[in-house]
Amino acid sequence: MYNILSEKPEEFINHEEILDTLAFAEKNKHNLEMINKIIEKAKLRKGLTHREALILLDCDIEEKNQEIYALAEQIKKDFYGNRIVMFAPLYLSNYCVNGCTYCPYHMKNKHIARKKLTQEEIRKEVIALQDMGHKRLALETGEDPVNSPIEYVLESIKTIYSIKHKNGAIRRVNVNIAATTVENYRKLKEAGIGTYILFQETYHKESYLQLHPTGPKHDYDYHTTAMDRAMQGGIDDVGIGVLFGLDKYRYELAGLLMHAEHLEAVFGVGPHTISVPRLRHADDIDADSFDNGIDDDTFAKIVACIRIAVPYTGMIISTRESQVCRERVLHLGVSQISGGSKTSVGGYAEPEPEDNKSEQFDVSDTRTLDEVVKWLMDLGYIPSFCTACYREGRTGDRFMSLCKSGQIQNCCQPNALMTLKEYLMDYASEATKKIGEYVIQEEINQIPNEKVRQIVIENLKAIEQENRRDFRF
Repeated sequence: MYNILSEKPEEFINHEEILDTLAFAEKNKHNLEMINKIIEKAKLRKGLTHREALILLDCDIEEKNQEIYALAEQIKKDFYGNRIVMFAPLYLSNYCVNGCTYCPYHMKNKHIARKKLTQEEIRKEVIALQDMGHKRLALETGEDPVNSPIEYVLESIKTIYSIKHKNGAIRRVNVNIAATTVENYRKLKEAGIGTYILFQETYHKESYLQLHPTGPKHDYDYHTTAMDRAMQGGIDDVGIGVLFGLDKYRYELAGLLMHAEHLEAVFGVGPHTISVPRLRHADDIDADSFDNGIDDDTFAKIVACIRIAVPYTGMIISTRESQVCRERVLHLGVSQISGGSKTSVGGYAEPEPEDNKSEQFDVSDTRTLDEVVKWLMDLGYIPSFCTACYREGRTGDRFMSLCKSGQIQNCCQPNALMTLKEYLMDYASEATKKIGEYVIQEEINQIPNEKVRQIVIENLKAIEQENRRDFRF
């Protein structure tokens, strides 16, 4: 039986409920009266159920699809304005004991270079990232209790936060590691992590078991309840996602939204972020051998439906996707992107040699962070390096209440402008700096609160004239 409040994955992400949802959506994809009602409900910015979202996904009436895209874009603006948060992944180790058939880190792959960063190597990588301008990292490791135990991850987080190079500092470390225990999640919380991120890969249990034939990750139930344990351990910002291309995208979207509904119902806080990666070529992995790939049009529709269904969540798209694809979905709901990313263990401080590669997947957008920042501003966005909410304790239900009410805008826009100013002063090329200064001047005029506007102006002067850093609301 489907039970949103259950502790059992087979009940809160119920296979029969998903199949019923897909059949219902297929039956009503041309039901104009129902589609119009769902769109009107979505305009209230309170979200949709998984069943309602799937009807919009299946709808192939062009006029209604244009309404859906326009609504997704408006909801994105209402909750996140024109800000895009920047981050970079940092791979600590690619040793792994799992047998995942879509990942080159699987333990049977004998020709990929296996690496694990020492604390000194981490220091060099972090300095290189700071010198690019990054303030927010996502830590990545393979699952290996010997080479990547929780103690190693905790030590690495401590190292990262300790490094101050010139004006650089990593102010938020998000963590993407394998499902673990409540006790270990408490340790991660105490270490000061931002968001705990874990992708489900696929919500289709039968496919999941086939795709994860060996290793701890084979345990579907343990993996699927990781976010419950993370929240029980005190981590109130969690990030979920699926790897589109492993199973049927309609099934995956239903499962993803049901997972979000479960977290909201049980803990009062839905996912802080939702990621939408697509399967990509990698060492030992041929993405074309999987027959559930989705085209760019379908991908854009998925992004729009997630934005409408879960309006409060941050949406992440990585350098897996091309510049063209990323530009398209930025309008439809994405609020966080990576820039200048490396998916190898090491590679920021100095390039990996061709005969010793450790990349997890091919990067489609190979531009530098500076090129991405300028591109965003050319498109009318504000690249934001802000980490204020996490550092001011605006996480979990405190963040969500501000986000859902729209009050978060009073902090986000000023913080984005001040962190952008830091980037322009410390790292930007002349071309990026020129457009950035113009963007800041234009955006200052958009701050509605006169007192806040004056504080921002004074802080911007202090950043430029006094070399002061880290102002935040």
